[in-house]
Amino acid sequence: MKRRAIVWFRQDLRLHDNEALSTALRMAEEVVPVYIFDERVLWGETRFGFRKTGPHRAQFILESVANLRENLEKIGGKLLIRIGRPEPILSEMAQQIKASWVICNRERTHEEVLVQDGLEQKLWGIGVELLYTRGKMLYHTQDLPVPVQHTPDIFTQFRKETENITPVRDPLPSPSGMPPIPHGLELGTIPEMKDFGYDQVQPDSRSVLNFKGGETEGLKRLRHYFWDKDMVSHYKETRNGLVGADYSSKFSPWLSQGCLSPKMIYHELKRYERERVSNESTYWLFFELLWRDYFRLMGKKYGNRIFQKGGAQGKDLRHLKNNQEVFQLWAEGKTGVPFIDANMRELSASGWMSNRGRQNVASFLVKDLKVNWQMGAEFFESQLIDYDPCSNWGNWNYVAGVGSDPREDRYFNILTQAKNYDAHGDFVRLWCPELKDITGEKIHRPDQLTSAERNGYPKAIVKIDKWAQ
Repeated sequence: MKRRAIVWFRQDLRLHDNEALSTALRMAEEVVPVYIFDERVLWGETRFGFRKTGPHRAQFILESVANLRENLEKIGGKLLIRIGRPEPILSEMAQQIKASWVICNRERTHEEVLVQDGLEQKLWGIGVELLYTRGKMLYHTQDLPVPVQHTPDIFTQFRKETENITPVRDPLPSPSGMPPIPHGLELGTIPEMKDFGYDQVQPDSRSVLNFKGGETEGLKRLRHYFWDKDMVSHYKETRNGLVGADYSSKFSPWLSQGCLSPKMIYHELKRYERERVSNESTYWLFFELLWRDYFRLMGKKYGNRIFQKGGAQGKDLRHLKNNQEVFQLWAEGKTGVPFIDANMRELSASGWMSNRGRQNVASFLVKDLKVNWQMGAEFFESQLIDYDPCSNWGNWNYVAGVGSDPREDRYFNILTQAKNYDAHGDFVRLWCPELKDITGEKIHRPDQLTSAERNGYPKAIVKIDKWAQ
């Protein structure tokens, strides 16, 4: 009997640097690639009642899966599509084809671990082995200088102990061919947006980029940013931008679904430094990849605590309330604070928000509105096209002061931030058209405008002049 392996694609929707796929091709004579639209993720809700997967990310996932199927077909393979719960689907399939292994990328956060454990138990009952591989991180954990549980709680210490010591392994090559799948397996159909209860998302002309899912588009963005436009050589100066496609790398949506491997980005970065230029900006992109690994390691180290109100530190945050009315004004971009509202409206319209914007709106929700930060984290989980559990919840822990950041009171003066990063108000005017005719510093001070000048823009729910003192 032929040795058969099922490769369960999860957040590793690519052929390049795919350890699960490479392992299966090495061990088995027949390989069955499968993607499962988990009903709990695509149709489920968070604790506060948000859809776990909003329309922008849902469409990005659909595009990514379709591209994975296309790329497998180009090398003679097939991608099976299933809808439901992975635990029974994969165990029944393994039994049907008499598979020896189910191979998948290991996840470390709570909901994903429950699925893994449930699947492993079902497979154990039928004598099939579940093999875990890695693919989300820049580093392999076994190459790190200390075990995960001893990872430094402070990022700077982690960086200093890691960056000059730990090697980044070369990305695995994409396979050149695939063996046929066993007979009798239905391929299945990729669902449509309407199956999720959504309309097809149409690109907003104001969006920084028309994000399209898939490995092909991810690699295209990588080439464009590095080699076509040389934008990586200016990354440090542009990473805090707000408008246009040229600020920051915007690799995160493809990283979040595993359409791009962080090791592939690093590999191309090193080649760029050898062939074109190595400077502070190219280092800073590596620095950001380190942050992704750090948050993932914190997720492994602290487990469910990163999702709890007190965070990794277990702080008492009874002063932060589940104020639904105030939260809704924040979520809809109707707080009357232009810099906040512009960022929140961008998120709703495009599924994207800049890193600078994310820090400001999070600080405003927690420090100024005194709203439970978990509500914001769950809203981001629903809306962000680049949602990643560890990065999202790690950053919210960081801003809320419940993570491992040594600074106790991380507070953003919104008016100062607006003047520093949107000095002429272009970003605000783009997303708050009520204020399109306002010029000068008054664009950030609607409290100084007449009712006619505000043109229907809401009054601020906080005192803006407190930031001017």
